[in-house]
Amino acid sequence: MKVQLITLGCSKNRVDSEHLLSQIAAAGISIAPEEAPLDASGADVVILNTCGFIADAKQESVDAIMHAVRAKNEGVIKRIYVFGCLSQRYNKELKEEIPEVDGFFGADDRKSLLQALGVQYSPALELRRHLTTPPHYAYLKISEGCDRSCAYCAIPGIRGRHVSVDMEALFDEASALAAGGVKELIVIAQDTTYYGLDLYKKRMIAPLLERLSQVNGIEWIRLHYSYPEAFPDDLLDVMAANPKICKYIDIPLQHCNKKVLGLMRRPSDDATMRALVEKFRTRVPGVALRTTMIVGHPGETEREFKELLAFVQDARFERLGAFTYSEEEGTFGAINYKDTVPQRVKQERYDRLMELQSGISLAYNTSRIGTAERVIVDSFEEGNLFCRTSKESPEVDGQVIIPLKAAPAGIAGNFINVKITDADYYDLSAQIL
Repeated sequence: MKVQLITLGCSKNRVDSEHLLSQIAAAGISIAPEEAPLDASGADVVILNTCGFIADAKQESVDAIMHAVRAKNEGVIKRIYVFGCLSQRYNKELKEEIPEVDGFFGADDRKSLLQALGVQYSPALELRRHLTTPPHYAYLKISEGCDRSCAYCAIPGIRGRHVSVDMEALFDEASALAAGGVKELIVIAQDTTYYGLDLYKKRMIAPLLERLSQVNGIEWIRLHYSYPEAFPDDLLDVMAANPKICKYIDIPLQHCNKKVLGLMRRPSDDATMRALVEKFRTRVPGVALRTTMIVGHPGETEREFKELLAFVQDARFERLGAFTYSEEEGTFGAINYKDTVPQRVKQERYDRLMELQSGISLAYNTSRIGTAERVIVDSFEEGNLFCRTSKESPEVDGQVIIPLKAAPAGIAGNFINVKITDADYYDLSAQIL
């Protein structure tokens, strides 16, 4: 048997896939590269780890399933299994509408999926990974689920309540990753700053990062998906003092207007958001801030949107992404609000916000021209080294690109020093020092 596992959606799904693949590989089953076309992978079985968060992500997952179904009908593959958030959320409907799939499994039902493959689940491999990222970085999921009740979000209904992973188990998992060559950990969860409240009765994200920094071989630790409410001050102290903790905070704020945030069921306002951003920049000099915003939420008028633009203009986030509001069945928003903002207005607001952010990102990147930076090399392709500084996270941020006729074998995963020579709103150019 040969298996190809394709992961859709967020990095949290990727971690789930890698845990599953470790069990499959240990059983002696061959694993096809994820990026290989179905008709060239040689796989007998295709497994799809799906996303069910917003409309676009759901459509991408359905499209991937149907692509696999066509391959099965053509005799290219023999079996299809689907798991993850979409399968968790719409299990009954998917079974009825796509009977060609050999099995649908929930997001946390990997043991049943292994059984369908004829693989005996091994508890000893619970925290082991078969990496699908480049071997020098890995995502570390520190908790599952969420206790928040944001009006637009379906995740608590899909993944359940917040459950932290024991700190020593995470240290063990990180140690195994480092032994395999991982140098950068990207710490993820639905809400990383909530970590530890269930197990230790207090927020323990700062002590966790300190513990992970003791793993031999780990040189960068990066934090994603933090939540603004009750942001732990000791985390900022650790970030400012510990050289292994990247001065990088990913904190999805979603909006700044008090009315819109209230409708989102997020207790904050413009003044609080501004104070938080100022605290980050004061307590952690040189910090790079990444955030996301939602435009077109029910209740957002042009007035509230202009307040958001003013906030973004003043905060000058180094990185910013945005979504147009998507009404998701079963959420508080879908039940209690009408999605009254037309799609064309949502798209127009999205375009205006991203145009503003493009100028901010360009100014930030341009300010770095002439500076010396330490970068990690991700890859060498077609005459270019693709690298990142501690202020760029893989997949979501820009890169540092270095033109090079040839590169030493095995350079990926190494740290080098460079000088930034040029910039656009997304990527930087550099030369090796």
